[in-house]
Amino acid sequence: MDRRRFLAGTAGATLAAALGGHGAAGAQPPTALAVERRTIEVRGRAAPVFGILRPDGGHGLELGPGEPFRVELANRIGEPTIVHWHGQRAPYLQDGVADANRPLLAAGAVQPYAFAPTPGTHWMHAHHGLHEQALLAAPLIVRTAEDARADMQEATVLLHDFTFRDPAEILADLTGGAMAGGHAMHAMHGAAGAEPAAAPGEAAGGHAMHGMDLNDVAYDAFLANDRTLDDPLVVPVERGGRVRLRLINGAASSAFWIDLGAHRATLAAVDGMAVEPLAGSTFPLTPAQRLDLVLEVPAGVAVPVLAQLEGARSRTGLVLAAPGAPVARLEDEAREAAPPVDLGLEARLRAIAPLPARPADARFTLELGGGMAPYAWSIDGQLWPDAARPTVRAGQRVHVTMTNRSAMAHPMHLHGHPFQVVELNGKPLAGAVRDTVLVPIMGSVTVAFDADNPGRWPLHCHNLYHMLTGMMTEVVYEGFA
Repeated sequence: MDRRRFLAGTAGATLAAALGGHGAAGAQPPTALAVERRTIEVRGRAAPVFGILRPDGGHGLELGPGEPFRVELANRIGEPTIVHWHGQRAPYLQDGVADANRPLLAAGAVQPYAFAPTPGTHWMHAHHGLHEQALLAAPLIVRTAEDARADMQEATVLLHDFTFRDPAEILADLTGGAMAGGHAMHAMHGAAGAEPAAAPGEAAGGHAMHGMDLNDVAYDAFLANDRTLDDPLVVPVERGGRVRLRLINGAASSAFWIDLGAHRATLAAVDGMAVEPLAGSTFPLTPAQRLDLVLEVPAGVAVPVLAQLEGARSRTGLVLAAPGAPVARLEDEAREAAPPVDLGLEARLRAIAPLPARPADARFTLELGGGMAPYAWSIDGQLWPDAARPTVRAGQRVHVTMTNRSAMAHPMHLHGHPFQVVELNGKPLAGAVRDTVLVPIMGSVTVAFDADNPGRWPLHCHNLYHMLTGMMTEVVYEGFA
């Protein structure tokens, strides 16, 4: 079967499966989602941004147990874009990335999507140009029957780094106006004001710590569900109730420490995948990763849930408040800078449902490199689209070792395949199953996945500016080269 016939057959089979075999006439109507322009308020100023909205004005999508993923996505922003269903094992044509086989969603166009969803805490975000920096993202929550049975309240938190500047200006400042690989990236137009942010080093960004580069963009604010700590979201919680916090780092380039202060929570899942429970009060969260935390809110108590920028004092967050609990004013800067995010938690994670044990059929090693001057980030010394692409065959167990030789850590994300962390810095590990893992400075991480979803699958740094300036490749199945 040639690639064209394979792609057509895959799309038809996926749609039929998502419709439950009953056809369009017997299925519930799809959920309407629209990429929209909207305005939020940040520190008393109007801020034009993007969003992914339902007809009722809500953000993103929540699916109940057994519900299929059936969406009609409309583009209403007046320019092409594309939305990636991050954490979903969508078939190749519906992953939400543009390439030779998958066009962008044109302005005014509507695109249907239908596939069996992956349960857990996931999210959706732009995968085109700089739209993600302008908040083109939303939660994607797929609940299980166990979730429905649990006597537990839920709260979903989407974190963002925010700038009043046009993201294209930020990228131009970083690169000196030159783009990696000769590419002209499609920046977002008309969705940000012209006032410049703080110069590097004045706010959260542009500084080095312990021989590493951190926070190469200086942001004007950090948001939790579109709000800053001067006006945080306060979530009412039943007296003595349990809460499942679904935390999503939707920031374009910022890693956070989740800080519960004197309160403790149990970590139940990472990237939507269950892990053996771990208790704690601080948890690292790099771009694109998710954490599910379960905690109790005592009667009469308000629990601040803070997200502090690594290497800085800046923070955002929200408050879980029991009935009658006093809610104190929260400062948007901590007393001390947070340390860099590290792999201390990663080394302790153990998957509830690990990959079946089997030897690797294919092994690849990727070296992550690059730097701030010139601002370009590479894989094996090459910038996208010139990077070599690992080629796999359907049915293989694949191991990929990523070694970081640069002075910044990189959150690496593979599309279309959950992977298990099986080695940290050369030490074997039966770690978490997830889709995004941090590769620290001068460190290495090995992940394992099963090649069971044919296509061409991006593998890239989820720091948006690193990806746009070169740190991306593809895992390509034979027949798709």
